Amino acid sequence: MITVTTDFIPGYEIAEAIGVVRGNTIRAKHLGKDIMAGLRMLVGGEVKEYTSLLTEARNESMRRMEAQAEKLGADAVINLRFMTSQVVGGAAEMLAYGTAVKFK
Repeated sequence: MITVTTDFIPGYEIAEAIGVVRGNTIRAKHLGKDIMAGLRMLVGGEVKEYTSLLTEARNESMRRMEAQAEKLGADAVINLRFMTSQVVGGAAEMLAYGTAVKFK
C-alpha cells in the first residue's frame, strides 16, 4: 500500500477516489513511564517515554487506516494526515486519515 502526504504520486495516474479512510487508537500513559517522564522533564531533554508512546500510536493508526483502504480495494492513500486529541486525563486518541484511491 502506497501512503503519501501529497495529493498525487509521481508515476501513477489516479483513476478514482474511493473515499476517506481512517484508523485510530487510544493510548493511556503507563504510571511507571509517567514517573520517569516527569523526572526527565525536571532535567530537560527529550521525553523518550512519550516519544515512543506517540510513535506506537501513529504506527497503529496508520496500519488500521491502510487495512480499511485495502478492504475497499484501494491501491494507495493520498493526503495522509494525523490528528490527536485528549480523551480523558492521561489518555489520547491518535487518528490517521486520508483519501483512498485506485490507479488507472
